[in-house]
Amino acid sequence: MNLLQKKSITHLLTQKKTLQKTLGAYDLILLGIGAIVGIGILVLTGVAAANDAGPSIIFSFMLAALVCGFVAFCYAEIASTLPVSGGVYTYAYVTIGEVVAYLMGWTQLLIYVLSVAAVANGWSAYFRSLLEGFHVHIPKMLSAVPQQGGMVNLPAVCIILLMTWVLSKGVQESKKVNNTMVAIKLSIILLFIIIGIFYVQPENWDPFMPFGWKGVLAGTATVFFAFLGFDAVATAAEEVKKPQRDLPIGIIVSLGVCTLLYVIVCLVLTGMVPYHLLNVSDAMAFALHAVGQNFAAGVISVGALAGITTVIFVYLYATVRVLFSMSRDRLLPKPFSVVHSQSQAPVFSTWIAGLTGAAIAGFIDLRALSNLVNIGALLTFVMVALSVIVLRKTHPNLQRGFKAPLVPYLPILTIACCVFLMTRLALEAWLYFCIWMMIGLSIYFIYRTKRQKDSSQEQADMMKKAN
Repeated sequence: MNLLQKKSITHLLTQKKTLQKTLGAYDLILLGIGAIVGIGILVLTGVAAANDAGPSIIFSFMLAALVCGFVAFCYAEIASTLPVSGGVYTYAYVTIGEVVAYLMGWTQLLIYVLSVAAVANGWSAYFRSLLEGFHVHIPKMLSAVPQQGGMVNLPAVCIILLMTWVLSKGVQESKKVNNTMVAIKLSIILLFIIIGIFYVQPENWDPFMPFGWKGVLAGTATVFFAFLGFDAVATAAEEVKKPQRDLPIGIIVSLGVCTLLYVIVCLVLTGMVPYHLLNVSDAMAFALHAVGQNFAAGVISVGALAGITTVIFVYLYATVRVLFSMSRDRLLPKPFSVVHSQSQAPVFSTWIAGLTGAAIAGFIDLRALSNLVNIGALLTFVMVALSVIVLRKTHPNLQRGFKAPLVPYLPILTIACCVFLMTRLALEAWLYFCIWMMIGLSIYFIYRTKRQKDSSQEQADMMKKAN
């Protein structure tokens, strides 16, 4: 068996689909917003303004959005061309080959599961802070991982298991929960903007670029990862009613809406409070407290929990869809692609993903592993851009619901930007990432050997029956 054997595009597009088509453009936009708007707008806006760029953090967000926009155009083209679950794993399978596809899927699992655990830790911190406002304290033993002096981060475990249960009920029920929580999240952001705009003092914007363009670029590196999540929309492709039309809309519109929200929030935030005071984990609530709007600050803190919850939900959803696709292609055991007869959801995959994320969030200190998400995300962006170039060359007449402009120049520029950002990450993170990839390769070859033996046995049994 050839390690670089490709999956037939004809087979890919005509294979039997077992997931229900229940998502429209509106659902995809909310799915993308649910993944993107979370820790980034609630935490990174203030931290990046205080430490990197000051009020000119809006330029940092614009530059980061520009790079992500390049990636989004590539995603929009290939997702509308190959509307099948799996995201970049599937794209690599039809353009490069099996072993690369497996490693891309393995990388996606790393990104999504670690993101679930990391965001759940942020949710836990907000939840504890909210309870403390009512003079209720969770013992450190039950709110911190062992490396931080606790026994288990129980709130983080509970929120992941709750979202896992919601997902196991099926896409129809899950999207209602996600759409509701995204509506709450957008409402609190609009509340902050509407109230905060009346407390903006233009003198707080002077100097507007206290650290110059060097600070703006440093801020770009910091906030780039606040945009991650729009790629998760592509993993839902198989469940979209009109994928060639709705996938590009979902990917591009969600990124555009989030960019606009980031810029407006940053302008209001740095106008309300001097930028050097914003090095806090709850910048929006802090700014409202600073101007005496304590009730609004409390509402923001409560709404932040809903906002962060949607991020956990979407990343869990994406994890399950990657597991489902890899299993259907016989690169993971068959139970991962079994769909429940009533919920029409891959329940086994859902609970494996949820329990894994809960175990990591509850018992492992993620600070040393956080940059693994950054490396993995950038690598998958490189693969998506490369896949667009390859498909344009090998299948120029393939029906595309959306065409990225300036191919191959835009994908090449995308690859260059992502590789540059990858070189900025710590050597320690690269070491951990290489270890993860070696583990993945080991599992791939072990399972591949077993699969070959099973295929040989099946052929032998068929020959015996024939004789």
